[in-house]
Amino acid sequence: MQKTLVKSNPYIIKDTDLIISSSPDGERVYDLRLRDLPKDEKPREKMLSYGPSSLSLPELVAIVLNVGTKTEDVLSMSKRLVKEYGVSALSSQIDPKQLSFDLNIPIGKACQIVACSEIGKRLYKKNDIGLSVIRTAKDAYEYLRDISSLPKEQLRGIYLDTHNRVIHDEVISIGTINTNIVHPREVFRPALEYGAVAVVLAHNHPSGIVTPSNADIEVTRQLVQAGRIIGINVLDHVVITKDGFQSIGIEYQ
Repeated sequence: MQKTLVKSNPYIIKDTDLIISSSPDGERVYDLRLRDLPKDEKPREKMLSYGPSSLSLPELVAIVLNVGTKTEDVLSMSKRLVKEYGVSALSSQIDPKQLSFDLNIPIGKACQIVACSEIGKRLYKKNDIGLSVIRTAKDAYEYLRDISSLPKEQLRGIYLDTHNRVIHDEVISIGTINTNIVHPREVFRPALEYGAVAVVLAHNHPSGIVTPSNADIEVTRQLVQAGRIIGINVLDHVVITKDGFQSIGIEYQ
């Protein structure tokens, strides 16, 4: 028996105006896009009505970025940047190209974020008395506690002067720590640029396992040796998780 072919209409993919993501516990989360928010809940209108203190950090970033891209709403983009990069990392990054690469955003938007951060640093530069002091692994943990909740591994460098005061901190790399992506020049370049005499390294383990991996230990060993050659002390390398921290650099001192 010959089958009858019935002409069907083409598929129509409707814009649901909902962004679906997953929370750490597996529950689906639905975020309305910016254009679907009530007018008085949109970041710019919210600032005009209630002042800047009423806005969350992603909302403030959304105002700086102004618009999103064809594939990502500006508020969704802002939430992703804060979630993936961390608050202090966004404010400390000085290389727009690196920020653009790490977060997969247009170079223009990366420049906007870096410029905004630089303005803040110049206007509200701390006095020397107010600088953070890092003397122990616990100090480093408290200083970088915010990276404990990041979804990706992030290697940070805390650069110190002769009095153990923080003069700069920087995101060195994002991704699993190994010798292929962590090069000594990326670690020690900021030290030379800012006149630091020592650096404390730290990275997070999203898995929650505080025990350093073999790659963590090998990277630390190589960086300590490289630091000795150029006269910059690698004081420690700290693994940070949501539940605590562990030093892995002490044995190489």
